[in-house]
Amino acid sequence: MRQINTRFCVIEDFKMIKKFCLLLFLWILCSCVSQREIAFSSLQNGDLIFVEARQENLSGAINRVTQTSEHENFDHIGILEISEEGMFVLHTSPKLGSVRQPFQEFYQSNLKNQQTMVVYRLRKEFGNAVPSAIGKAKTMLGKPYNSTYVLNEEQYYCSDFIERAFRSHGIFEHIPMNFKNPKTGEIDDFWKSFYKNFGIAVPQDEPGTNPNQLAASANLKRLGKLNENFIFSSDEIENYKKRMGLIRIE
Repeated sequence: MRQINTRFCVIEDFKMIKKFCLLLFLWILCSCVSQREIAFSSLQNGDLIFVEARQENLSGAINRVTQTSEHENFDHIGILEISEEGMFVLHTSPKLGSVRQPFQEFYQSNLKNQQTMVVYRLRKEFGNAVPSAIGKAKTMLGKPYNSTYVLNEEQYYCSDFIERAFRSHGIFEHIPMNFKNPKTGEIDDFWKSFYKNFGIAVPQDEPGTNPNQLAASANLKRLGKLNENFIFSSDEIENYKKRMGLIRIE
């Protein structure tokens, strides 16, 4: 009987070791994926650039009530356009409104704020959505930023801008907005004060979108972080455009 119990214990210990090794492997794998970087030359027209959230002020408040991962959280998003004119990020922000911003300017601005940028790409089956999405995004340029996040046709916020750009292809969807602090289950104090200043009620559960929700979409795949050592020399940009077939090689 003692021998049987000993064998049973050995088997159970072996199972526990296997389970631990598997969990360790998955943790290492996830860590490697999250640290993967993407090179300048790997960017494609229509890539989505997510900006990691900061931990304070509006950025921290957005992240607090919308985060879906402990490892990466975002508070902004734009769509990359690569054309004969150059590289641009189509997006909307509180300071700029809805703009077509030169990629280098967008990149350097976020780098200055110490905010990492992560590139996502539509899965292959949705690749044909890119041209019309960029076309739609261009029709929204010049509109102001929607500071209340309550949907309307005259103002946009960042994830709203992107959802609208891809709406005809059904890439993203609206979800009930959440302003509750996950630790308390109550409306976050920041948002109570925020909406009090606008003189409106907190739009809890009204339809909307957020960057973390879009990043979690099954229609996207994560490529990696933008390499912080990008070189924006004119020669590199010209060579890149040639490889992409955007300019004629004499």
